[in-house]
Amino acid sequence: MSAAGSPGRPGAEEQTVERLGFAVHPEDKEPPAEVIQLAGQIEKDGGSALAVYREPVGGHWQIFALLPRDKVQPTPYQRDLSKAHAERLLKVIKKIDRFVDPVVAVRADGGYWTPNGNHRRHVLEKLKAAFVPAIVIPETQVAFQILALNTEKAHNLKEKSLEVIRMYRGLIERGEKRDEEAFAFQFEEPYFLTLGLLYEKHPRFAGGAFSPILRRVDRFLKSSLKSSYGTRQERAARVETADARLKEIVDRLKRRGINHPFVKNFVLARCNPLSRARKTVPGFDQALEKLIAALEAFDPARIRQEDVARSAVFAAPPSSS
Repeated sequence: MSAAGSPGRPGAEEQTVERLGFAVHPEDKEPPAEVIQLAGQIEKDGGSALAVYREPVGGHWQIFALLPRDKVQPTPYQRDLSKAHAERLLKVIKKIDRFVDPVVAVRADGGYWTPNGNHRRHVLEKLKAAFVPAIVIPETQVAFQILALNTEKAHNLKEKSLEVIRMYRGLIERGEKRDEEAFAFQFEEPYFLTLGLLYEKHPRFAGGAFSPILRRVDRFLKSSLKSSYGTRQERAARVETADARLKEIVDRLKRRGINHPFVKNFVLARCNPLSRARKTVPGFDQALEKLIAALEAFDPARIRQEDVARSAVFAAPPSSS
């Protein structure tokens, strides 16, 4: 049933809904004025608002719409497009000859940002489709919930870290005043912020080797994003110092013929200041000081190839049968 046929609506609003011609669910509920206004804006933008509805979990009002493809862009904060994944997706959509998975979008900067669906948007662009099927969410802050929303392609550590640090700066630019810890849901893990700064500077940074230590000692900060950003840069610099020493050790091991893919993890495991920690874990600065000191004292001459290989076997996850 269209919204125009719903009983008990004030005349002016009924005329607005009737003019737009979208369905409303539940039929006996009145969408908020800002949602109706957004539906009208979609029409003005050259799209089509097909339905306004309350989603079934939190009862939030959303719009199912066809958006003009040229007005839909990824958020400025999310990971870079994966060419391989986009090509696979393009082949699948061509094969089934239909598009069945709407993107999520919010209105921003005179168009629409999708925090969830950039690969699908890219495929529709390649196919020269005129419209992007989308669930349009009125609350623009959803654009900063990229990690939670994006189930299209699993993020790796580098992608997560880069998205989070980009969101961080985006929030600062928007004038966000809340503390860093207020964004724990959006950022997921505090060490993603520290690693994000490192990945931006060193795209091939060994974040996976450092993450077992960082995830235990890094915490969200109880100060505004703007003031916390300086602390994040200091933490990234400390990890960078540890990484420089780690590279020196790895280079010396390679010159001795020890060239194993697990060697960085092996050295960090040997130098890990948290291995004996149980109930109490040192703070970030203390842990990194101990790590750097242990790396400086590390003697590569005492390591054998079989030591690294054995550690790699023990560290490998059990295979599923």
